[in-house]
Formats: sequence, structure tokens, C-alpha cells
Amino acid sequence: MIRNIKKYKLIFLMSIVFLALNNSCDDFLEVESLTKMSSDRLLSNENGLKTLLANLYNAIPMEDFNYRPDYGFNRRGWQGGAGEMVMTSMYTDESILSSGNGIGPGNYAFFDGNTTGISGNTIYQISAYGRNRDVSIFLRSIEQAKNEGIIDEGKYNRLSGEAHFVRAYLYFALAKRYGGVPIIDWLQDDDYNGDATPLFIPRSTELDTWKFVLSECDQAIQYLPTPENFASDDGNPLYRATKWAAYALKSRAALYAASLAKYGGRVTFSGEAANLKLVGMDASQADFFYGECISASKAIIDNSGHSLYKPNPASRDEAAKNYQEMFMNTLGDEIIFAKTYMDGTKLNDQGHDYDIRYSPSQASTGFHKWGRFSPSLDIVDLYEDYTDNGSGKSASIVTRTDGKENEFINTNSPLDAQVAAIPFVKYDDPYEPFRNKDARLHGSIVVPGGKYKGITIVMQGGLITKNGEIKVYQSYSEEGKDGNTYYTYGAESSGGYSGFATMTSSDDANFSSTGFTVRKYLAEDKTIAGLERSSYTPWIDFRLAEIYLNYAEAVAESGAGDKTAAAAYINALRKRAGHTDQIPLTLENVLKERRIELAFEGFRLGDLFRRREYHTLVNNYRRHALVQLIDLREDKPKYVFLRMEQFHDVLAGGRTFQTMNYYYNIPGVGVSGLTNNPGR
Repeated sequence: MIRNIKKYKLIFLMSIVFLALNNSCDDFLEVESLTKMSSDRLLSNENGLKTLLANLYNAIPMEDFNYRPDYGFNRRGWQGGAGEMVMTSMYTDESILSSGNGIGPGNYAFFDGNTTGISGNTIYQISAYGRNRDVSIFLRSIEQAKNEGIIDEGKYNRLSGEAHFVRAYLYFALAKRYGGVPIIDWLQDDDYNGDATPLFIPRSTELDTWKFVLSECDQAIQYLPTPENFASDDGNPLYRATKWAAYALKSRAALYAASLAKYGGRVTFSGEAANLKLVGMDASQADFFYGECISASKAIIDNSGHSLYKPNPASRDEAAKNYQEMFMNTLGDEIIFAKTYMDGTKLNDQGHDYDIRYSPSQASTGFHKWGRFSPSLDIVDLYEDYTDNGSGKSASIVTRTDGKENEFINTNSPLDAQVAAIPFVKYDDPYEPFRNKDARLHGSIVVPGGKYKGITIVMQGGLITKNGEIKVYQSYSEEGKDGNTYYTYGAESSGGYSGFATMTSSDDANFSSTGFTVRKYLAEDKTIAGLERSSYTPWIDFRLAEIYLNYAEAVAESGAGDKTAAAAYINALRKRAGHTDQIPLTLENVLKERRIELAFEGFRLGDLFRRREYHTLVNNYRRHALVQLIDLREDKPKYVFLRMEQFHDVLAGGRTFQTMNYYYNIPGVGVSGLTNNPGR
């Protein structure tokens, strides 16, 4: 029986009054301000219900531009003590914050940024489950609205599907961080009659938690419409959950769970949580989850009508341009679900800071912090060239004539002797080593000598004097044999270069510390004000390329599914990048294509976690930089490149990840009685 809903209205209003409405959706949420609406009106008409739905979309724990791995979700700028803007790729071998950052988050905060003054560790109870409670209240509200004739059966089903999509996403985020968690899919208010005991729900096993995520996806799939069935007032299907978005979430979650089951044995956990299976799953469960990933992915591929954006470029340059513009402007049928923003300088702080903090120094927006996204040499080396011999092998940047591209300079040792022994390849143009690399490199990263907004980006970090002395990471100039003056950083003043200066200053670290800067997602075709929250490029949460890769990985790992189709999917991505060969379906090829295609989109950290590879990689680990030097020993100066261990990682003595942090601490166990995770 549905009880009187009025007692829940105040809870509704308190939970959403501080939330901005258009964060995840589009014009369907352009309804009257909450500050002007009474609780009765919220529940008495469809627009009011949409306003409440906006609260649920804001609850989605999306690892987007405003996600901070150590602080939580929806963190803008320095708001709430969130500190520097840090993307998840900066906790991996993909990139590093130019001012230097660690590489092993110990506790992902789980909160939305609106609960200021509360630490990330305590938010487990008050936010994740507070948001889940909102879902339960919303489901009860729309049932009441249906019974009162406010909405019809079709609208009820649609709204119910969206609520289950949000709940699936919430539990997906929880399972990734904590393993098994309490599963609460009802409104607990009715369980309290003076005795709080029924409110204390124990943790489910990790297996049951992952199965619950998939079951919530299935409920969403059952009722959510396809984009062509959107009503005229439903808004843009890119920004509102569709049947295909729910399938995409299921594909992602199932692959994550399958990997945990298959590779969980790479790390041994002990204690009560492990004994009760609150963490860890049997390897025998892997095939079930791989099968769920395969079926969900195939549903999208075969039935959704989604297709790759511009899959047949006429040239490599066109391939790079097409790939870049998809992320700048959210173009094409490839995108399944995205999160939109608005210029936060004009409306309710609803933007993000990607452009002001990450544009290269020579093209900064005028904000006092810029150029802080430094892609690593590790990811640059992973991209292929266009040999296209069917092997799919990576092509490291050529810096030496002896082919020893796996040797790196350590700045703790004297440079002169190390550099003197290197048989450099010498270039007339700093762009030359990158010219023949995969188009996705040029669509994702600005390389030395590359163009950004028509400006040639200078990424020089030192010079070799006429006498053979090495000057790196220091301001210096010298006249060459040709009579011209040359500078360490490639130009006399800071406005003329974008790399390596002020690396020892965390506050003024506005230059790349690796020799590269990011291009993917930067609004190169727009003028962005140099103010906080002024960026409004959407975040692409699900796109068809990921689904292709999910399917291919699940097939390669399990042996199930269509191997020919899986190979075709990874080769379609390569063809879109201008490649002309076909590579075989192997797990190695799939994982490499995944890293290249999805670089800087927030996948790498989760991929290393789910496959239990993070602790192996991050073991006294140093990421790598490519430092361009001008060699003045030549009559006409040449460009050479030093492969170096990244400055901040060397300074830190390397980075190491503790395996206990694969599962995060559950706070408040003394009150809740929950069993904590191993090592806590």
C-alpha cells in the first residue's frame, strides 16, 4: 500500500534545493526554479516531477571534468577544498599534473561536492545512500503520481527506467570502490518503528552486488525509450538516458566485474571480509559476466543505429581532425550518452575548468593557472606509425641510432656523462619524429612543433652548448655557430614556449613537464574566457567505440561470442584512424587499441584496477618525459630528444601503490556494524 507521500516532500526539497538543474540533462529540465515552487506543486504536475528527476541525474557518479579522485564528484575549481583540478589519467601512466602529483589514490571520496565540510571518508553513508534514498523516494512519488492521474502509464515507465539507470550507476560506483555493499532498493522509512535495528542492512557479497548492478540496468532497459521514441518535450537524447545508455552501462559494468573475477587472484586478501566474500569473486564467475558484457554490447551494435563518427577519412590529417572535433563538439551518432554544461560565468557556476587550466601556455586563456595537463611519453610511445603490416605494433619515438629506446635518463645522476654516450638522431624540425604517427595521437595530444590555434607549440627543455655541456630545466642562452642566440626553453620570454619551465613551483607550474600537452576535449575552435567554470564542452560518457572494445575484450578473454566480428570492430577503429591493414583479434591488440582509442577519457585507472595490474605497474614507478634539446655543436643547430624519467616522480623517489587500496575504507563501522575491508 502506498502511504501518504506528503511526509517525504520536505526531504525531497532539502535534498535538491542546492543542486543546479541542468548539469546532466538538457532543455527538458528547463522548468520553474525550485525556490519558487512549493512541495505540493512539485508533485502535482509533470514539470515538477522532471525537476525531481534532475536531482537524480545530478546524483550520477560520473568521472567527468569535475570529478576529483581524492575529493569526489561535482567539484569545481577550489570549491570545498578540492584543490587543483586533477583528471583520473594523472593517476596512471597516461599523464601527470604539470605541478606533480601522486599516483595511487588511497581513498576515492564518494560525494557530490554540495556537502561541504564533510570528509570523503565519512560520505559513504551520508551521500551514496542518501542518493539511493532519493531514487527510492522518486520511485514512490511517480507511482503516486500515476495513481492520481498526473502521469500516464507510459510516462511512469519512462521515469521509472531513468531512476533504475541512476541506481545502477550509483551501485556500480560503490562496487568499484568497496566491493560488496548493503543493497537497499526500497524506502526504509517504513521499516522504522522506534527500533533502528531493521535499518542496519549488512553488506552483500561482491558477487551479489555486481549482479544487482546488472539487474538494475535490466530494469532500466525494459522501460527506457530509444532516441527515435523521445517525445517532443523530452529534450536531447544525448543528455538523457535511453535504452542504449542503459545497455552501455551494463556492458561497462559487466566487463569490470568479469575482470575482477578472472584476475582477482593476482592479489591475495585475508580477513573477515575476504572470508565472507564481501570482497573478491570466484574465477568461475568470470564467464557469466563476460557473457553479459557480450550480449549487452551486441544489443547496441546490432540494434541501436549508433555508428562511428566519420569512419572513412580521406587522409590521415582528416582522420586526426575528425577524431578531435568529435570531442570538441559532441558530434555524430557515435555518442550514446553525455553530460552537458553551460558557461558557468553566465549561469549558476554550471561549467568546468578544462580549458583555462589545460590550454598550452602559448595559447592560455588568461587565467593564472594553465598548461597543467602533461601527457606522458609512455602513452605517446604506444601509438603506431603507418607501417600497416598487420602486426599492430607500437612505434616508439625514434631518438637514438642504436634503437635503445627503453633507456631513460635519471636527473639524480650527472647529465653530461649520460648524454655524451647517447647516439642521437638529429632532426631539423622538432615535429619530424611525430609526423607519421597514428592520427589519434594528433587528435589527442599536442606534440613538439605541433599546432594549436594556429600557434606552433614549443616544447624545448634544454640545450647542448657548443662545448658539449648539457643545460636542462634551467634558464640559459648561448650563441650558436651560425651567430644566432638560442634559449633553453626555445624562446626568450615565457610567452613563446609551453614546456618545462618552473617545474619546481607548484603554484606557477604552467608548463608541460613531459614535453607534451593535451588536445582531446580542449575547445580549440572557441574563445573561452579566462574565468573559472567558463568551459562548457560536454563530457562523453558512453560512445560506440567503447562498446566495440568492450565486446572485443570480452570475446578475447572468454572465447565466447563472434571472434570475426570482434576483430572487425577493432579494425574499424583503426580504419577510422587512417590505417589500411587488418590486425588479428588478440587480447594484447584489444588492450592496446583500448588505451589508444580511449586515452584521457577516464578509463585507464579503472582498467588497471579491474585487471589487478595497478600494483604491478606502480611499483617504485616513474613516468617518462621526452625533453627536446637544441644541439649547438652543429654548424646549423639540430634538435635532439632525451628520454627522461619524469621530474616529479624522480623527486618523489618513485611511486608505489599498496594493494589494500584496491578496496577502500568503509567509515563509521563502529556505528553501522559493517565489516570493514581488508587492511582497514
